Amino acid sequence: MKQLLIFCLGFLLLSSKCNNQNQHPVPFVPVDITIDIQLPSYSDLQGVGGWTYLNGGSKGIIVYRKGIDEFVAFDRHSPADLDGSCPFPLYPDDQNFLQLKDSCNNAVFSLYDGSPVSNSIYGLRQYATQFNGNNLLRVYN
Repeated sequence: MKQLLIFCLGFLLLSSKCNNQNQHPVPFVPVDITIDIQLPSYSDLQGVGGWTYLNGGSKGIIVYRKGIDEFVAFDRHSPADLDGSCPFPLYPDDQNFLQLKDSCNNAVFSLYDGSPVSNSIYGLRQYATQFNGNNLLRVYN
């Protein structure tokens, strides 16, 4: 019985250490924002392919409209910025707005699905979205 207890404790310690090494580098920040996309400040979201910035998250949020009723939202904190020292958040590439660039670490990410394109093993921290089909979009985690 004592050996089983020691084995279980050892297993728990090792598994918790492994989980810590695989944590996403962008800090978790509670987000719950609802916006009206018919307001002038969010008018870019009225059409498919439009995007806008929101305040919130670790270094801001970018929202992209993938389809008529489909939106995605990502934190602008680059996962390639492991120590969080880059003062600049991710921004859309001038040559390809569907890619977000990290000017400090030369990393590139897909705005469409948040996956890393280059120089990062982690994808973007994504927030859930809920659209009421009319004008209200909720971004949350």
